[in-house]
Formats: sequence, C-alpha cells, structure tokens
Amino acid sequence: MNISAPHLDQIWQNTLNWLPNEQQKELFAQLYQEILATNQYLNLTRITTVEEFWEKNLWDSLAPVIHLNFSDKKVIDIGTGGGFPGVVGAIIFNDAEFCLIDSTTKKINFINELAIQLNLKNIITLVERAENIGQNKQYRNNFDYALIRAVAETSVCLEYTLPLLKKDGIAVLYRGNWNVEEENKAQKVAHLLGGKIIEVINKNTPLNNYTRHNIYVQKVAKTSKEYPRPVGKPVKYPLG
Repeated sequence: MNISAPHLDQIWQNTLNWLPNEQQKELFAQLYQEILATNQYLNLTRITTVEEFWEKNLWDSLAPVIHLNFSDKKVIDIGTGGGFPGVVGAIIFNDAEFCLIDSTTKKINFINELAIQLNLKNIITLVERAENIGQNKQYRNNFDYALIRAVAETSVCLEYTLPLLKKDGIAVLYRGNWNVEEENKAQKVAHLLGGKIIEVINKNTPLNNYTRHNIYVQKVAKTSKEYPRPVGKPVKYPLG
C-alpha cells in the first residue's frame, strides 16, 4: 500500500468529496518519508505504517478543514508537534499563510527543514507557548483560522485559540468523543472568551472508524485582555 493507492482516491472522494492532485500526492509521499527518517532520532509520532499515516495524519488533518475557504487567509496551528495539521494544510492550501507554533524547539527545527525539503513557502514557525503569543500584539487578533488538535481539554483549547482570532475568525477544534454536557460547558466558556460554537460535525475516520468530532467556534466579540492567562494557568485551572 502506498500514499497514492487508487483505492485511497476513492475514499478521499467518497468521504470528503475531494481528491489530492498528483503534485499533492507526491508531497504527501515525501512528507511520509521525512517523518519516518526523522522519527529514528526524534519522537515525532508513534504512527509508522502507511495506512496509519494516511488515516491519522493526512485524512484526519484535512477532514475538518477541506471545505473551508483558506484562500489568502492567515491560519495558525497551535501545538503543531510533527506538523499536523499545519504542514498538510499548507500543502493543500498553498495560497494561505500557515503559522505553526510549538514549545519544543527540536520539532520546530524539523518543520523548518521540512518546509525547505518540500518547498513550502507559505509556512512560518514559532517556538513559543500559546499563552504567550495570545498576549503578544503581533499575533493577538491576527488570524482568520486557528487549528488545535489533541493539545488539551476543550476549555483550554478555547482559551488558547480565541484571543488569536480576528473578529469573525474561526477556531477549529479537533476532538474525539463529544457529548451534550461537554458542548454546554464549552459554549459557556466560548461566550466568556468572545466566541460562539457555530457547528459540531461528527466525521469518523474511514479505515478504522475512530471517533472524531470537529468543533467550529466563531469569534463574535473581543476577548478580554486577561485571557489567555499566564503559562500553565489554563491547564491547571481550566475555565468553566
């Protein structure tokens, strides 16, 4: 099995009503090889098989955003780790600007090298904590979209993302399980931070049916200057 296997084209089409072009497939294959090579000395991911990589890193990165209009938009990926979903998004939406942040220098160094290898000119990176950049005038209220995947509980993700968004910007939260109680709590926290949950989409992964929920939160008002709170506070004392 390879990244460009014909049956994967069919799955892309059937599940997302979309297909990568040949250049994008080639970049996906390069990305996979770079991840495998770097994983030997830097712990980027536990995902090593082609099937896992396709489902958990490619499909899973794109499923929540492939229908969004990223054209000429500024997108931030908070806690990008090995570059997911940010690098995959940058491959597909090459006319959007992607800012990938992580607090681990080695991971950001890897992404910088990866961007050169894949000739991705629409990626900028930052070694920093979300709490700090959320209070930095250069980044606060600056992004059209904020992506956050597998970083922390929902209220923490909201506190990390909403201060960075422009008015009407959208935070996309990548979640697994989701229930009414969690949604009610998240809606209250979002309101406190100037946001509003506008949609929740359940779209499980196509090969192994892993549970996935995509939470879309629009910024409808200014976020109070007290948020995000100092480093460590959002996780230790989550809102709500």
